[in-house]
Amino acid sequence: MNRILTSRTLKTTAIAAAVMGMATVAHARDQIRIVGSSTVYPFASYVTEEFGAVTEFPTPVIESTGSGGGIRLFCNGVGEGTPDISNASRRIKAAELERCIENGVTDVTEVKIGSDGIVFAQSSTNEGVDLTLEQLFLAVAAKVPGQGDKQGELVDNPYQKWSDIDASLPEREISIYGPPSTSGTRDAFEELVMEAVSEEIDGYGGEGYTDIRADGAYIDAGENDNLIVQRLTEDTGAFGIFGYSFLVENPNALIAADIDGVEAEPEAISAGDYPIARSLFFYVKNQHADAVPPLYEYVDMFVSEMMIGEGGYLGDLGLIPLPEGEREQTREKVANRAALQVADL
Repeated sequence: MNRILTSRTLKTTAIAAAVMGMATVAHARDQIRIVGSSTVYPFASYVTEEFGAVTEFPTPVIESTGSGGGIRLFCNGVGEGTPDISNASRRIKAAELERCIENGVTDVTEVKIGSDGIVFAQSSTNEGVDLTLEQLFLAVAAKVPGQGDKQGELVDNPYQKWSDIDASLPEREISIYGPPSTSGTRDAFEELVMEAVSEEIDGYGGEGYTDIRADGAYIDAGENDNLIVQRLTEDTGAFGIFGYSFLVENPNALIAADIDGVEAEPEAISAGDYPIARSLFFYVKNQHADAVPPLYEYVDMFVSEMMIGEGGYLGDLGLIPLPEGEREQTREKVANRAALQVADL
């Protein structure tokens, strides 16, 4: 099948429609409404454009709200004013699904679409750097183990330069543009970096510690990862935290740090060798399927081999395919409209 080229104008139009409230969910309509993850957004945007181009239905409206924000909107209820699909760069939490159920959203299918790595990137004008997870934790944590007469205590993070953490690291100010608390990327970073490291460090009592410093070294850059990319090209001494796909889209402008000696590249992420790897999802409100006829046509297109398979179109954007068996499981869940249970989480 030939690849169908579509204009970025469609994407711009879809975003504008979401922002201006031009499309709302009704009990019977042809336009799908999608919210959620900024990491999944580029992949979903591509599918929405293709869907609008090759079917009789209008291009779905898609809005980047962050994983947490999208799930909140998705779980507000069924019917007018609520989304049909929520993209997520981390799995829905049991408490979130319970809230869905309390609000009448009782039939939700979980769709895993691929893998992703969280990269720690900088301007390509710099030399590459290899960081350990512990060094990354010490750069962003609000409190860290004290030294000297403060040994055995947790103190406010004193590290101002990377070289303060380890003399082998660059003598540059610690400046990190990262996602906000509503972001699935932030959730995954806290779990895969901060919890994993702090549980192994004396002083945190074996508990996962996820408080991020608020002294200006970590800069909340909002839900738009493209803005982080732009800031790194201007603030060349800084680092940024975002999904692997944004690295793929900016190969000349950015380079990623190796983490624990492992390069952020597809094979390492897919195999789980890269330490900050995670799965990507979207969630479908099955109770809207009858009233929104194109809903499952869109879902079927998204999970097709043409999109998420080896050599699929979304791979060009940085999506790392699931193993063949998992892709088949995803399509089976979609075909059966398998309902996610709280006990599954």
